[in-house]
Amino acid sequence: MLGLTPRLITNLETLGISDPTPIQKQAIPHAMNGRDVMGLAQTGTGKTLAFGLPLLSALLRMEGRPAPKTVRGLILAPTRELARQIVDNLKAYADGTSVRVGLVVGGASMGPQINRLQRGTDLLVATPGRLIDLLDRKAVRLDETRFLVLDEADQMLDLGFIHALRKIAPLLSEERQTMLFSATMPKQMAEIASAYLSDPVRVETAPPGRPAEKIAQGVHFVAQAEKTGLLIELLDKHRDELALVFARTKHGAERLMKALAKAGFAAGSVHGNKSQGQRERAIREFRSGEMRVLVATDVAARGLDIPDVRHVYNYDLPNVPDNYVHRIGRTARAGRDGRAIAFCAPTEMSELRAIQKTMGRDIPVSGGRPWMVEEPKAPRKPQGRRRRSGRSFSRRKAA
Repeated sequence: MLGLTPRLITNLETLGISDPTPIQKQAIPHAMNGRDVMGLAQTGTGKTLAFGLPLLSALLRMEGRPAPKTVRGLILAPTRELARQIVDNLKAYADGTSVRVGLVVGGASMGPQINRLQRGTDLLVATPGRLIDLLDRKAVRLDETRFLVLDEADQMLDLGFIHALRKIAPLLSEERQTMLFSATMPKQMAEIASAYLSDPVRVETAPPGRPAEKIAQGVHFVAQAEKTGLLIELLDKHRDELALVFARTKHGAERLMKALAKAGFAAGSVHGNKSQGQRERAIREFRSGEMRVLVATDVAARGLDIPDVRHVYNYDLPNVPDNYVHRIGRTARAGRDGRAIAFCAPTEMSELRAIQKTMGRDIPVSGGRPWMVEEPKAPRKPQGRRRRSGRSFSRRKAA
């Protein structure tokens, strides 16, 4: 199987992985041959295995152990949750082998991370900010790093990590293999590819902005003040199933979680104001089913791979249209079915239009009628007459 070692094959069989996904089928052969790869695929399509297997295979062929403080392979991820998810998967793939997988992310104590790096690391998964901190402290060296992976590179651009990447990349070995994986292809991505990849093979499995086909979508047009009541009503219909709810802000997510807990739901929250330990504990309880409803900001829009999530609610529509696709991609994982319901208040009509334009299709209406935005009227002549400002909203009249 693709020249993999017997141990890796056994681990894949134990994990129930047999047939490769489209992105794996296209990317793995090129990566196994040492080519730089630029992969475009939506979340939930198996990108971690697409770069993980070639990396593990190459590392297993290397002799000896890495020198103190050195790293042989580096994977950069934009969020702590995604980094943790990658590490968990890689450790499962590499179980019983000599490959040592490490993790460095913010929100956790730096001392233990420095101690682990002191011994040398075969494969390090890191968020850019914490890696920069460790480089500044001379706790890690990248001059012997022969493999680099940029996962969810488009989100790294959104979060402003391009400056960190420009600082990290020159520290790596010039003779290296680089792989870049992304769900979308903004203009700046081409610049990154030309700067850090050498004659890459481009593989693409789905047009950017297209959600998984097995996700049943719907939108409710509802006033902002009525959203919580509607969410409670809908959640009450499937209390035994896992539901992920996205809010726009950290404070909004926390308020909503408390309202759901008060309504009797086993609910928790994940956002930037939570410590790394709190975030990991909430996700662990959600994964086990001890917690049925998880309220989150976009820190959980990527990298959260929990196959049993049946429902995703966009309590607030995202400002970035692509994030809608990433959010709803948390359901219908591993071939399962899923539901994604969006709430649209009057002030969110522009966000809804942008989302539908990105996907190339309208979201079916599940409740209410679309809001009609009444733009300000043009001022009448002669000039000098006072102009009314602001917008008003009303329900669109039925045809």
